[in-house]
Amino acid sequence: MHDLTATIRTAGFAFLHAGAMRLALEQHGSLTDWATFAGSWDDLGQDTYMADGGRYRKRRHAVFRVSGGAWDRLPSQPHYQSRDYNALNGGIERWFQPVLPSTASGASMTAILHFCSALFGALTPAPSWFVEMHQFRIEARTGEAGRPTPEGMHRDGVDHVLVLLIRRQNVRSGVTSVHDLTGRTLGSFTLTEPLDAALVEDRRVMHGVTPVEPVDPISVGYRDVLVLTFKREG
Repeated sequence: MHDLTATIRTAGFAFLHAGAMRLALEQHGSLTDWATFAGSWDDLGQDTYMADGGRYRKRRHAVFRVSGGAWDRLPSQPHYQSRDYNALNGGIERWFQPVLPSTASGASMTAILHFCSALFGALTPAPSWFVEMHQFRIEARTGEAGRPTPEGMHRDGVDHVLVLLIRRQNVRSGVTSVHDLTGRTLGSFTLTEPLDAALVEDRRVMHGVTPVEPVDPISVGYRDVLVLTFKREG
């Protein structure tokens, strides 16, 4: 954890390969229900707020309050970003289907929350965190690429962000790039294996992901990710 904290402090972000991420998560809990957790991405609702008219994004949403080693799920509420942070879809309250209780309270999600709380707490001491959980599926079809970040290079208006790959099926590309606030490229990588992870200090850097396209044009491809945003309270 110390090395990871030092990397993020220095660079503003870190990329963890799946093996290292698994070891880090297992220090904070169990991944015994991972297959069930990943399978919950097969039951997401359509994102109907896409200002670009796209039908390529499905999602579920939940909110938590995390303090120390404890966390509580809060009642469902809309996801809101100002247009300063999301010029495409911001400026309105967006209501999404809630994350299923079994997904939000299972072993894998609990381990992920504990890991993030410990890491982000070491980087930014906070009495408590407001956490948003997003389950995303980006679909790609022939003639319609899937856009993981249709708003382009952006910040989320929080303190810290985890992007965790759940699964990729029949897609190419999806390159993540990280830039400083002047636009200078700091690094790029592609999440390819389940549990590959990007950790971003949102106050200091911007990030974006290139569109994904199907490898086999006859079949639909998809990229499933979990995104957690942590915003300091108090």
